[in-house]
Amino acid sequence: MASAFYSEDLTCPVCLSIFTDPVTLLCGHSFCRGCITAVLSAQPQCPQCRTAVPDVACLPTSHILKSLAEKAKEGVKRKKEHGEEKAESAELCPEHEEKLKLFCVTDQQLACIICRDGERHEGHRFKPIKEAAAALRLELEEGMENICDDILTTESLANTQREEITKTKEMSQQLTTQIHRQFEQMHQFLRKREDEIKNELKHKEEDAVEKMSKNLNEIETALGESRELERKVKSVVKIEDSEKFLKSWAEGNTTATPEHLFQSRAFDLQVVKTSLSLGPYESHLQFFIWKEMLQVIQPRAELLSLKSNNRDITVSDDGRSLFSTLNGMQAPQSFSSASGFAFSSAAGSHKIKDYNYGASTRSGCKSFFGNFGTQMMANHAFSVNEFTSGQHYWETEVGHGNYWELGIKDNFLKYDNQKYAICSSNITTEVVFAARPRKIGIYLNCTSNTLSFYNADNMKHAHTVRPTVMLMPLSAYFNIRAAATELNPLTVCWY
Repeated sequence: MASAFYSEDLTCPVCLSIFTDPVTLLCGHSFCRGCITAVLSAQPQCPQCRTAVPDVACLPTSHILKSLAEKAKEGVKRKKEHGEEKAESAELCPEHEEKLKLFCVTDQQLACIICRDGERHEGHRFKPIKEAAAALRLELEEGMENICDDILTTESLANTQREEITKTKEMSQQLTTQIHRQFEQMHQFLRKREDEIKNELKHKEEDAVEKMSKNLNEIETALGESRELERKVKSVVKIEDSEKFLKSWAEGNTTATPEHLFQSRAFDLQVVKTSLSLGPYESHLQFFIWKEMLQVIQPRAELLSLKSNNRDITVSDDGRSLFSTLNGMQAPQSFSSASGFAFSSAAGSHKIKDYNYGASTRSGCKSFFGNFGTQMMANHAFSVNEFTSGQHYWETEVGHGNYWELGIKDNFLKYDNQKYAICSSNITTEVVFAARPRKIGIYLNCTSNTLSFYNADNMKHAHTVRPTVMLMPLSAYFNIRAAATELNPLTVCWY
């Protein structure tokens, strides 16, 4: 045990083994005789402290170190033999103490003959150890080839993923730059208009102040003359002698009579008032600036024009509004965005004042549609504009219609009975809006094959679909289904 605990102290610093014929130098360091002899032949110094060493042959063997070293070597030997016995005993079955000669293929473990016949391995398949090892080795070698191929494929995927991460970061940086540039353009426009409106106000202020300052000077001049007259009159009236009184009054006085001098000047003066006003910029500045910004924003919403070959559908003269009509009835001749639209029929001419559910609207529809009641119709239309690439956005005013579909063919947002749903590739996904939108915005990205829908009243995102296939060219898609007693066209917005 002592040799085990102190084996480090019984190790030669040169050969790093337990001492053999140890000697101790005058400096107190110990080495194997053979090791220190070889070292001193090159340089007669202790390898550890560099102390000069005389002839090593004169140094006696350290018997104490030698005895301890031999005991340490004996301990190491016994430990090694014990380990071999333990390894040899490990080859025996721990349960039956029989040699492990079989390999259970079913359980993938070594077994003895008794194990093979036992209940635990009943029905299992066994192989001799050498045969099982050879088969397993061959299988592992073949598996190694698959692992190597898999590693190469996985590395390729990892490299591709790294490239995608790099591309994403670069794209993010590009979009950040683009966003900054576009916001900067709007900031420049707003700063420019702010400076122009402020300058306009400043000029108006300067003109008004100049007029009022000139008038103030006239008032102050008149005030000074009146005070001077008051002072002179006060000094004159104090003279009791008539001759001196008249003489003092006449000195420096013009031929003006007292009546003329004491005539009120205040009636000839008035305060100039100027009301600064910037017109609509004073009360509706943000609205007017927003309208001005629409003229400089690029790109703008698509200016869609509609078309339809369906006789049950009518497109307005300007190509912006879509209205459903009944079979056999004459289509409306024109639409007016300002005062509704006019149409004619065999029964006469009618003017619809608005698009809501007012009494005038219902009565007009009744005259036009006759006695068809509330028959429902499905009518489709498309935009004249076609899209083959790039990114596009348009908005449609849906009004109060009971049923409509907006988007592109086979991928659209549907409104039916106060419920909204995205219809795409025979899949219907319900969508919830916080409030019923007046306008629907649609964003089409032909590059990434995405179609997004927005509540255009507040620009809140509603849903995005990613069709697996987009057959170019694409057109905007519209569908309305209206009762005969209703009048609710779809109108694309132009800005």
